[in-house]
Amino acid sequence: MQHSSKPLIVAKQLTKVFRRPDRRPGLTGAARHLFERRYAERVAVDRLDLVVEEGEALAYVGPNGAGKSTTIKMMTGILVPTSGEIRVNGIVPHRDRVENARRIGVVFGQRTQLWWDIPVRDSLELLRDMHGVEQCRYDRTLERLDAVLELAPLLPVTARRLSLGQRMRADLAAALLHEPPLVYLDEPTIGLDIEVKDRIRAFVKEIVAEGTTVVLTTHDLGDIEDICRRIVIVDDGRMAFDGALAQVKDAYARDRCMRLELAAPPASLEALSASLPAASVAPGDHDREVTVTFDRFQLSATQVLSTVMRYGELLDVHIDEPAIEHVVRLVYAGQLSAGQSHDGPVEAAA
Repeated sequence: MQHSSKPLIVAKQLTKVFRRPDRRPGLTGAARHLFERRYAERVAVDRLDLVVEEGEALAYVGPNGAGKSTTIKMMTGILVPTSGEIRVNGIVPHRDRVENARRIGVVFGQRTQLWWDIPVRDSLELLRDMHGVEQCRYDRTLERLDAVLELAPLLPVTARRLSLGQRMRADLAAALLHEPPLVYLDEPTIGLDIEVKDRIRAFVKEIVAEGTTVVLTTHDLGDIEDICRRIVIVDDGRMAFDGALAQVKDAYARDRCMRLELAAPPASLEALSASLPAASVAPGDHDREVTVTFDRFQLSATQVLSTVMRYGELLDVHIDEPAIEHVVRLVYAGQLSAGQSHDGPVEAAA
């Protein structure tokens, strides 16, 4: 479906500076600090400009301490910006936290919005009442979420007894229960098995197709590739890259590593290497395995396979793609200038 181009999130020169006491060690330092207070400042978010359109799925990534969580907390109204502006659907989040909270869903990684000592079912019903969700709508939404998250076995269990994966499933349900138009997801598939992870990715793609806006923070390349078309990379509080996911991957995630298991050790690894001059051929973990590293714009996987099959019967193939952390590290290292690729300005994907 076609989404409107109406901006849902607009941040202009958004800045957050934290102050912490700067005192000397020991009792003398503590006593002196009572009379001569000194503080050190740390800039967590530094003049960030960001626009997120309605119906967009945005990957917002960076290393620990880059300012991701601080940005999200300002978007949700938990933190007040030091300077700059932030509006979410026309609302200044920290000024109208209640109204903003009604329009968003949030999953904050290691933090839960479930009540720790009551069953999950009771937490969801409390959230239903807080958001004013009608019973028929609640039942319909819960049934849909149960089909994806397998909630039924979790409903009678208190939150403190849930494993990490179980709690993430329950927290996702809590965040989506009132069908918010904007959802912030911080590592939404952490601790989940592959089958549930795939279903959650498919579900998030589905709600994006229906018009829900998603801001996703994750280090899982699979999450980003399945859900998002645009990626924003932040480092040290500043935006390092804002553009199409496909473009940054094409520029800085070109290499693929193919691990091939043969029925018998290849007769000549040197001959195989000579047949693939544009690739790097090396022994694998055992004598029947070969690894081939290649640039996917110079060689296709099909070309590699057909060449290797001339040297023996092929039993198994596994292709490793560069993790998003690798791409992000290249951006941090200055190999991709802010907002640009090696070919020129990057156009943000809508």
